[in-house]
Amino acid sequence: MQAPSTVPACWRRIAFLLCAVLICAPLRAAELPLLHSHAGDASVRAPLVIVAVDDAWRAALPRDAKLATQAYLDRLPKEAVQRSNDYDEGGYWLQLWEALIVLAIAGLLLQGRRSARLRDWAQRVGRYALLRDGLYGGVYGLVAGLLMLPLNFYQGYWREHGYGMSTQDHADWWLDWAVGLGVEVVGTMLAVALLYAVFRRAGERWWLWGAAACSVLLALLLLVSPVLIDPLFNTYKPLEPGPVRSAVLTMAHATGVPADEVYAFDASRQTKRVSANVSGLGSTAAIRLNDNLLSRTSLPEIRAVMAHELGHYVLNHGPKMLMQFGLLILFGLLFCHWAMRRLFARYGTRWGTQSVADVASLPLLTAVFSVFMLAATPVFNTIIRTQEIEADRFGLNLAREPHGFAEVMLKLSDYRKPDPGAVEEFVFFHHPSARHRIHDAMRWREAMGTP
Repeated sequence: MQAPSTVPACWRRIAFLLCAVLICAPLRAAELPLLHSHAGDASVRAPLVIVAVDDAWRAALPRDAKLATQAYLDRLPKEAVQRSNDYDEGGYWLQLWEALIVLAIAGLLLQGRRSARLRDWAQRVGRYALLRDGLYGGVYGLVAGLLMLPLNFYQGYWREHGYGMSTQDHADWWLDWAVGLGVEVVGTMLAVALLYAVFRRAGERWWLWGAAACSVLLALLLLVSPVLIDPLFNTYKPLEPGPVRSAVLTMAHATGVPADEVYAFDASRQTKRVSANVSGLGSTAAIRLNDNLLSRTSLPEIRAVMAHELGHYVLNHGPKMLMQFGLLILFGLLFCHWAMRRLFARYGTRWGTQSVADVASLPLLTAVFSVFMLAATPVFNTIIRTQEIEADRFGLNLAREPHGFAEVMLKLSDYRKPDPGAVEEFVFFHHPSARHRIHDAMRWREAMGTP
């Protein structure tokens, strides 16, 4: 038996992997200047400045949708486009590094029977199976959150400041991170307790009933998040009466959205991004937009954005996405069923766990499912991207603001690559590119004969 003070070779390899992932790998050549600048320094990245145009410029646009689209994209400064490209491409790598860290965390917990010892501790402390599994899940969520901290800090604070997107200081970021970690721990406790109760009862069909349980949890998250979770990070207040509130509610009532209020939230305390959503399911619909959208865009742009968000609700994208993600989870758990049986047969004795119904196997389940989701990234993104295209077209017909929509797409190019290649967009983009979205708007303009 190896002495506890000796560091096994496998842990040295994991430590090396983590160092490479967290320090070297995400830092593409285009991002290296971030290491030599003060985070939050305005000189790191100048804000995106798009030359304003008037109605005469819009009226003079070619009727051909492709030419009109190019005219819009030509207004983006080349330096801004390059920075946006660097930001998006760096994000592709971060998806890989996150998956690798999940695998490293699983290895850390499974080797040396650490996960099994944590399960044994939970069994001694907890009186009931649900409580024991919940305790394990809470500790697992805490450990995973702490081990992911270096990447989260780089990705959520350092990198966002380096690209000029964040408005948070250190204290605010750490506060949000701590609150997020607390939510993650509580959520993991509840989810693990429910899932493993299902796994034990379902036997060999755990993957089928597990997918159903995951779908239920996703639906609950959609219902609970706007009410209990989102207010932990931002303040939501009814929008004051005025042209914006009137325009949004007019569109909502015209499309049958059961909402009589519009809420604004203070996203500017964290980011410079513009965003909005219609959250909730059924009668719980809530129309919300952030203060960046109010301060950085015009009324036609706000109408275009909110018509798009209303489209998600009217087209029942929430329930449809739950069903589509449910199928994706089903195939993912079926893959886990196949892979974990083979891994248990080879390593189960060494790990101290040989059954999916054993909560000590949670790190393995998480790792295998992460591998599946990484491979299924194009499928996941296509599901979302297809709904975004549908909402875009609904919004154009509702708001009738093709130019307002195109202007917002230019602003989103501050952090989204505006003109990716076809394969790149298919694999990595969960929203259509600016070129495709503006082209859709210009096709609508061309078909309707509007200026």
